[in-house]
Amino acid sequence: MNSRIVRNIIETQNDNRIAITSESSSPLKFVDLKSLIERISKQLSGNGINNKDRAAIVLPNGPYMATSFLAISSYMSAAPLNPNYKSEEFEFYLEDLKPKIVIVEKNSKNPVVEVANKLKIPVCEIKSDGNTLSGDFNLFEKSSDYVLPGEDHEALVLHTSGTTSRPKIVPLTNKNIFSSADNISKSLNLTDKDHCLNIMPLFHIHGLIAVLAASMKVGASVCASSGFNALKFLDNAKREKITWYSGVPTMHQAILMRADKNLETAKQLNLMKIIQMQIKIAFQMVGLEQEIRDILIKMVI
Repeated sequence: MNSRIVRNIIETQNDNRIAITSESSSPLKFVDLKSLIERISKQLSGNGINNKDRAAIVLPNGPYMATSFLAISSYMSAAPLNPNYKSEEFEFYLEDLKPKIVIVEKNSKNPVVEVANKLKIPVCEIKSDGNTLSGDFNLFEKSSDYVLPGEDHEALVLHTSGTTSRPKIVPLTNKNIFSSADNISKSLNLTDKDHCLNIMPLFHIHGLIAVLAASMKVGASVCASSGFNALKFLDNAKREKITWYSGVPTMHQAILMRADKNLETAKQLNLMKIIQMQIKIAFQMVGLEQEIRDILIKMVI
């Protein structure tokens, strides 16, 4: 039995199947994703970063955020942070996390760069070299052999919301992520034929595990969008020919309101599977108005 590490979520998948798509670049196949993970592991190791270190990731939603999480967590601990934090927030989180590096996009103007420099934490820009594959990148030129993480090694670290007290670190192991991805993919009956449009932030557990890791676990694909846009959702979903998406109740409400004005497109998308997955959660959360229920009825007639 393969060890329950993040890397093995991807390693067991068919090379020729698509893993990541995006709005502007060519699809990244699993063979490309495996190569990326191997390359980044060697680059991190070659620059004195080991599998017990942490790397803070501050990138906008999209293919690079998706692949950087998968690549980093396959070797060491990934610490994705909200790119919209203010300087004082970045300072708190970086001091708390003590990452070995901070990963940002090329020529980043994000305040995390200045904060990291102040705290003497190396900043590493992702290098895409004009590559047209969705989310393919490099970090360093130097590389070396590396040691795989174990099941109990930390692979992801997040913080509690801090609404009632000081935010606390929540570390997740390789085994935690592997098992969660396995359980979620089974509960949603996902297969390698599924294709998800991710609209959730990839610095939260929802987008990272319930969408991205769960999809990868069964060889399914994910369109790593730039974020949620209710006005573009139906067009993007139609272009990508998605079989499902996941979101929070306010997102479902906004999407359904748009669907009421674009019923033909909504019907063509075969959204029944999406409704079955999401509607129980949506109705249990904030009370959705009767008009939302009416739209659902029209969508399936």
